[in-house]
Amino acid sequence: MTARHRILLLGGTGDSRALAARLVERDDLEVITSLAGRTEHPLAIPGSLRIGGFGGVDALARYLDEEKIDLLIDATHPFAERISENAEAACRESGTPRLVLSRAPWEPVAGDRWITVADAEAAAEALKGLARQVFLSVGRQELEAFEGLRDTWFLVRMIDAPRGDLPLKNYEVVLGRGPFEANGERALILLHGIQALVTKNSGGEATYAKIAVARELGLPVIMIERPSARKAEVAASVDEALKWISQRL
Repeated sequence: MTARHRILLLGGTGDSRALAARLVERDDLEVITSLAGRTEHPLAIPGSLRIGGFGGVDALARYLDEEKIDLLIDATHPFAERISENAEAACRESGTPRLVLSRAPWEPVAGDRWITVADAEAAAEALKGLARQVFLSVGRQELEAFEGLRDTWFLVRMIDAPRGDLPLKNYEVVLGRGPFEANGERALILLHGIQALVTKNSGGEATYAKIAVARELGLPVIMIERPSARKAEVAASVDEALKWISQRL
């Protein structure tokens, strides 16, 4: 019996789950999805699953060698800079071919009122004098950048309920996991009197509805742009990733 190729899939996105589902259909592949563990109850993922970090570049390179990983697919969130940088270095050290699966970023269209900024700190600065009721959809790690806005009320969307207080003075937490629909996003924004939206440019359809609703309502959107492009071959879709994998194997 021919040995199966082993693929390490750095996951955490809808695209990573979709890719895993396609890959496990092949008898010649073994798929191991690795999650950072920041979400308490991740959605089911086909194939094998490991949760938690690797412990740095050397530890990841060692894992790739010891587990005889043939290919690494980085399908993490576009803003997951550290794990992507570690994966790039570990693959270079171990000689493991690597692909980044990264959906295209959103682009503004007619009617959008985008204010593009480089990071969460710049987003907080842009909010000053712009709005008092803000929908903040950026992730737990970026919230500290907004703690100085003591006169601003924030609606904070999270996947998991926070453990303890957030680093904000005035806020309400709403729990939710995409995909989100326009009717629900519109109701949420109108119910809370939202005057501006802050979000990351994640791309994809699952969380785009809030952008469309902000356009419809004429609300400004402070858009945090993605970090600099990752150093790797890049696939913009699951189908492109599958083609790359087939070519490599």
